[in-house]
Parts: sequence; C-alpha cells; structure tokens
Amino acid sequence: QVQLVESGGGSVQAGGSLKLSCATSRYTGDYCMGWFRQAPGKEREGVAAIYAYLRKTYYADSVKGRFTVSQDTAKKTLSLQMNSLQAEDTAMYYCAARWGSCGAWYAPAIFPDWGQGTQVTVTS
Repeated sequence: QVQLVESGGGSVQAGGSLKLSCATSRYTGDYCMGWFRQAPGKEREGVAAIYAYLRKTYYADSVKGRFTVSQDTAKKTLSLQMNSLQAEDTAMYYCAARWGSCGAWYAPAIFPDWGQGTQVTVTS
C-alpha cells in the first residue's frame, strides 16, 4: 500500500498556472501513478499518468499540451504542472497509485491507493 498526500491546489484566474504535488510514502518508480479529477455532479476522470519504469506518460485529450505529469522517484514526489487553465478544469484533484504498468490508466477502478485530494478552482 502507498500513502499519498496532495498539495498545491488553489484558486487561479483562467489562463493561469498551478503545480500540484503528491508526496508518496515509498519508492514508486515501478508503479503507475495517476492524476484524476472530479467536479461536483460528475464522475471521476483520468487526467494524466506516468510509468517511470518505461518513461511513459499518458494524457486525457482535454489536457494534452496544457498539463505535464512528472515524477521524482528519489524525492518520492509526483507532480502535475497545469498551464492555460480553464474554468472546465475546476475540480478536486487526486493522485493515485497502482503497482505495475498503466494499462487502462484512465479508469479509477484499477488504482487501489488514493490521496485525499486538493481543490483547484479556475475563475473566469
């Protein structure tokens, strides 16, 4: 099991940037690490994922070119750099972990370990 703690959320104007961080309790270089978000009244959706072992990253179409996922396995930190934020990006953001590769990374059900979330609010 991996304990996860997100930070870095906040309120930002449309077009602005935020960087989310997720501290992990153990080395996760051989884990699929994902970022998900959930807006009120909507289902949780996959935003991005990274599998450091194979140096692979994955993105939802809605964030490609705007968000960048990265991982510092030595510092046990997962990050999500979010640029050109839009009102539609407003949501609670969660990091998640599962041992192994990122097949179907966008599906919340494949991730057994979750953080508590950090709120991102984009104002227009």
